[in-house]
Amino acid sequence: MSAQTSPTASRQIVWPSVITVISAAILIGAEVFGAAFAGGWALAILFGLDDTGTHILQAVLFVLGVFVMAAFIRAAQRVEPFTTRP
Repeated sequence: MSAQTSPTASRQIVWPSVITVISAAILIGAEVFGAAFAGGWALAILFGLDDTGTHILQAVLFVLGVFVMAAFIRAAQRVEPFTTRP
C-alpha cells in the first residue's frame, strides 16, 4: 500500500499569503485600470475619435487589463501558495 494523500485531504488556507496577494492585486489593479482609462482617453484624442470611439477603446484596454490582472494573480499564487497541507 502506498501512503498517498487523497485529493480531498484537508488543506489549510495560508492567510498571510492570501492577504499579501489581494493587497498587491488591489494596488496593481488600480494602476492597470487607471492606465487603461487614461490611455484610452489619450489615444482617442490622438486619433480624433468621438465619445463612442473613446468608450470602445477604453473598454478594449479594460479587458486587456483584466487579462493582465488574471495573469498576475496566477503568477502570485505560484509564488505565494494560498493553501497548504497540514
